[in-house]
Amino acid sequence: MLIGIPSILGPELLATLRAMGHGDEIAIVDGNYPAQDHARRLIRADGHGLIPLLRAILGLLPLDDDAPAAILRASLFNDPDQAGPIHHEIEHLCAQAKPGYAVKAMPGHALYPRIRAAHTVVATSETALYANVILRKGVIRGEG
Repeated sequence: MLIGIPSILGPELLATLRAMGHGDEIAIVDGNYPAQDHARRLIRADGHGLIPLLRAILGLLPLDDDAPAAILRASLFNDPDQAGPIHHEIEHLCAQAKPGYAVKAMPGHALYPRIRAAHTVVATSETALYANVILRKGVIRGEG
């Protein structure tokens, strides 16, 4: 345990967040997603839902200011015009934790290849369908 670090973030996930570079993406996926097959690097977060894990990660990870979108999410039935309750929760959390960053809803044909290409996939036990999020790491700008 560490002071100021949410206990939901285990050692492997903390090391991964630290090791990622600017522009690297991390995917947090639901319990139905075929994470084992699709991940270049896989971290299991069994027993945890998407929202608590996303909240903890957003508290530590700088997001990319230079990308058109640094927060991407799946869409209900892979249609960006549709959203389920989990998508509203994701958007609400991101608006609170990272004001100024929009959440971009993506169709499945665009989102799933990005998940496969992500630096790391974090597999949760989230039961909501289409509960997948990608975060693009940014930089911490120095003074001056």
